Amino acid sequence: MSVTLPTPDQLRDVADYCGLALTDEDVTSFRGLMQGSVDAYNAVAAMPDEVPVVKYPRTPGYRPGPEENPRNAWYRRSTVKGAASGKLKGKVVALKDNIMLAGVPMMNGSSTLEGFIPDFDATIVTRMLDAGAEIAGKVHCESFCMSGGSHTNSTGPVHNPHKMGFSAGGSSSGSAVVVALGEVDMAIGGDQGGSIRMPSSFSGIYGMKPTWGLVPYTGIMPIEIFIDHTGPMTANVADNALLLEVLAGDDGYDPRIKAPKVQEYTKALREGVQGLKIGIVKEGFEQVGAEASVNESVKEAAKRLASLGATVEEISIPMHMLAPAIWTPIGTEGMTQTMMYGDGYGLSRSDLYSTSLMDFHRGWRGQADSLSETTKMMLMLGTYINNNFGPRYYGKAVNMSRRLTAAYDKALATYDLLLMPTTPMKATPLPAPGASREEQVGRAFEMITNTAPFDITHHPAMSLPCGMVDGLPVGLMLIGRHFDEPMIYRAAHAFEQSGDWKTM
Repeated sequence: MSVTLPTPDQLRDVADYCGLALTDEDVTSFRGLMQGSVDAYNAVAAMPDEVPVVKYPRTPGYRPGPEENPRNAWYRRSTVKGAASGKLKGKVVALKDNIMLAGVPMMNGSSTLEGFIPDFDATIVTRMLDAGAEIAGKVHCESFCMSGGSHTNSTGPVHNPHKMGFSAGGSSSGSAVVVALGEVDMAIGGDQGGSIRMPSSFSGIYGMKPTWGLVPYTGIMPIEIFIDHTGPMTANVADNALLLEVLAGDDGYDPRIKAPKVQEYTKALREGVQGLKIGIVKEGFEQVGAEASVNESVKEAAKRLASLGATVEEISIPMHMLAPAIWTPIGTEGMTQTMMYGDGYGLSRSDLYSTSLMDFHRGWRGQADSLSETTKMMLMLGTYINNNFGPRYYGKAVNMSRRLTAAYDKALATYDLLLMPTTPMKATPLPAPGASREEQVGRAFEMITNTAPFDITHHPAMSLPCGMVDGLPVGLMLIGRHFDEPMIYRAAHAFEQSGDWKTM
């Protein structure tokens, strides 16, 4: 692809867009001045790109039919075998379909991206394969990951593993389902507003959103750099800690990495909760849509932690109720400018850019009517805000997130962990075919109020199952200090080992 000098008419159009008035003489002058820069662009175009070597053989795989995929969890089945030995030898892993697996199609839940084939592996894919894992394929996620429900994928809804016709949670919907059903040992999810923890809560598995800057996001389609997280989703705590050991650490590409303290997380599993102080955050039980049965299950789980030797006390963090509002400008405008108008990446960070994804994703502009209702709503709102107010609210929300972080940190100076429901409600019914836009959007965002805050404060947070209500799981969330995932694993493992969560 080469860059051509703008025609006089094209330059006049650009000038109008920039608010400039050009004479014919100006047009001629500027075109002449631009020629050297256009030549530089074409010199860059002729250079070989930075594309990491693909180390392990694979095929494009196949798209499983309904008889093999009754809950619509899988997008592509393609087996990639890793190294002959390593920490993950014998473990089978599924990838959320915003994660690049070279040579295997990726659509990130949207028909506008269908047909894109990545040309390199995400850093975490290479790390898992180097550790001996076997990749089983790609699992569905929500349309551009813009939903906490599991009904926005352009191929149709993903069904709850415990009850057909109910949400599996999103956006890492397929990841949660295949783990819960035992079709894989582990899966990778992504989390910008709760998209690891919400499906883990609805589906009854263990999902860790690590501290921002611990796990490289390289080779994963971003939503927004300030809130992008990726992490493990598993059927037990030990596998979760083991997988995080493999995923964590700087890769030399991702500017999100904040000199993380990478630890042997599995060592924490032996330590128990004796002597830990856990703060039950009162406001986490008071969100809109909170179900009494969910709150009761989580409070009973807290009592169980107390019986295991932890000190458990109710605390108040009033600012927690304001946190979803602070998240909104960051999630909305960041998504609009980075993922959509920025062709998946945007500018101004020293990342490993997938130029092939950027080129392909530009095509959404000609297919915008096929975007999900949630993506349309966020895109239009973000565009409206930027056109009329600029990025000031994004900037103020980032500033306010520091105050929110300080509120949680103040509590975490006294308590080792914070505790609340992951989602205020259990899994909800999937919107019926033909459901109103209001229902579709409502079902996408109603459950994010407890999870989204920790995407902007960057604290580690984990969902663990703690009971069943009406045949559907309930999720408890533990929040720790930055880079103190071991503390979360200590409590989660002790709780898991105390009894079968389905009968609690």
